[in-house]
Amino acid sequence: MKSNQDLSGEVLIAIRRVIRAVDLHSKKLSQEYNLTGPQALVLKEISVTKGITPGKLAKRVSLSQATITDIVKRLESRDCVKRIRGMDDRRKVVLEITSAGIKLIDTAPPLLQEKFTQRFNQLADWEQTLLLSSLQHVASLMDADSLDAAPLLTSGAP
Repeated sequence: MKSNQDLSGEVLIAIRRVIRAVDLHSKKLSQEYNLTGPQALVLKEISVTKGITPGKLAKRVSLSQATITDIVKRLESRDCVKRIRGMDDRRKVVLEITSAGIKLIDTAPPLLQEKFTQRFNQLADWEQTLLLSSLQHVASLMDADSLDAAPLLTSGAP
């Protein structure tokens, strides 16, 4: 039987592997596609939700309104997204993906959390619950259980 120190070391190695996988995926997106994980997430959400407002987008992707504004500005500067003012109410703005944005998300690899979600959903309910409980406990052990986080696997700030 392994000692507590051996087990805690293996848990830390597993955590480090997860962090490393997130870092590697984030670097690949950035280097090969000049895209961050949050930008890819926002771009994909705009592509599937026609005429979405920035406020609704922020709720859908669990990011703050300020973060969404910054991401949309960056995507807009690359001609991937455009803002369209409402015809009835000029204060209302909706977001649309451009052909350049469609091309970008068609060529970029799937987001890490998409692959994770697909595999996670194939697990039995009891396995999903066990994983959730264990990870919540790990977060608590690391004093990270109260940190705000979006369901987005990316390194660095959104």
